[in-house]
Amino acid sequence: MSSDIKTIGLIGAGHIGGVLAELAVTAGYNVVLSNSRGPETLTETVEALGPHASAASAASAAESGDLVVVSIPFVAYESVPVEPLAGKTVIDTNNYYPARDGVFPAIEDGSTSASKLLAGHLPASHVVKAFNGILFSHLASLGRPAGAPGRSALPIAGDDAEAKAQVTDFLHRIGYDVVDAGPLAEDWRFRPATPAYGIPFGGGRPDFWAADPHPAGADEIRRRLQEAEPVRALGGELPDDYDPVRRD
Repeated sequence: MSSDIKTIGLIGAGHIGGVLAELAVTAGYNVVLSNSRGPETLTETVEALGPHASAASAASAAESGDLVVVSIPFVAYESVPVEPLAGKTVIDTNNYYPARDGVFPAIEDGSTSASKLLAGHLPASHVVKAFNGILFSHLASLGRPAGAPGRSALPIAGDDAEAKAQVTDFLHRIGYDVVDAGPLAEDWRFRPATPAYGIPFGGGRPDFWAADPHPAGADEIRRRLQEAEPVRALGGELPDDYDPVRRD
């Protein structure tokens, strides 16, 4: 394991956060989980994960993590602690869903994005977008060892090369190859309703949330990223109750 990344802090322990905690423990990391309801509500989760897992407040998870994952509903992004994350790499798994989060005109008109708003909230951190374009159950199922047939790739975007290298190493160790989509400003290429969002891991089905997990390699992800269009409806064809971070 990379010598400088031993503990993963998780701000949000819902669907995506919970899966990432399990994958990280399996890969040999320690994890510190938090949610909006308090560490006492994570007792069963921590017990199931074993001795390399613990629960804490969001601020303590941010402080403890060498690498920190933010996986909460986007509308709550300003609740993410700022000072404990200064200088750290932060993985942003969030997506903007107007039906859940309310309408943000600056996102709707393309002048900003969910990730850029989080990055603005965390000016001393290095935000990397990842894990937002795969259904949590597919994420749990598709990890494969390096070089194994059927290994899938996930896109990332970020502005700091060292931060992206840390995230790339983490993804490799939990079972995924990486496609670098470019700077954080390119995260629109795999946000909701784009061809790279969910669909590759559902075997090409637009209703990927109803599909069995399907491997998608780096070449397919690159192709899907190139198919994205900058101007589009953000809601897409997602069902009204679709919320990949539910349970936080």
